Amino acid sequence: MARVFLAIVGAAYILLAGWCSCMPDKTAMAVGFTLHPGAGQSEFLTVYGGLELALGISFLWPLYRPKDVSFSLLLCLLIHSCLVVFRTASFVFYRDIPTTTHLLAATEWIIFIGAVIFFVASSTQRNSESATLRARDGER
Repeated sequence: MARVFLAIVGAAYILLAGWCSCMPDKTAMAVGFTLHPGAGQSEFLTVYGGLELALGISFLWPLYRPKDVSFSLLLCLLIHSCLVVFRTASFVFYRDIPTTTHLLAATEWIIFIGAVIFFVASSTQRNSESATLRARDGER
């Protein structure tokens, strides 16, 4: 189930990378950015296109290497906990935040909560399996 969660999150980031890369002006406008020719466009393409693509690949990675689920879950939890903290702070400090940003915030919270649930469940399962292996080794 954790792999399915990560695959959905990864696919969403791949789509966001495509949206940011193929329609940067529209994407930037939706979240309140103004892209200046040259430097602004380059920065937006790099950070929003490139970084979101890397995140998408990171979350899709367990489809290729199932044993790496724990690492991808930890990465997902780390990234989304930071996003939630900073997004929440931005709502405290700033006004006139567009609807698109509120939707992104809700999505970040959903992903964060999902990452917590799956990470805790995965950790509990690993701990249980380790205890079982130790008990078996003790019987020998």
